[in-house]
Amino acid sequence: METPNETHMSIQIVYSTTGKVMIKDTETGRAWMSLVEDNAFRGAIEGLYQFVLDNNADADMAYDWVCDQADISSFVVDTPAWDMFYGVFIQAQPVPDFTCAHV
Repeated sequence: METPNETHMSIQIVYSTTGKVMIKDTETGRAWMSLVEDNAFRGAIEGLYQFVLDNNADADMAYDWVCDQADISSFVVDTPAWDMFYGVFIQAQPVPDFTCAHV
């Protein structure tokens, strides 16, 4: 799936007439389908939680893995896709232990 150049872009989330999530460059008027509508991307997101747990993956490693699995180069400008990725990534993080060991 082709995405536009990611530099110097103002984007807006819009919806197609059929309800699909789209991204619109407000400077050029160009719009494209969000990756949240892409089966390969959604499949990568489905596997992301387990990947993070199995590999103790940080955000960069998880991002690269999703790009590899979905066969895309980036999804930084795709806010809905980024939010989906980050939501799953954060859920896969270990719960911190706030107990204090007293001496």
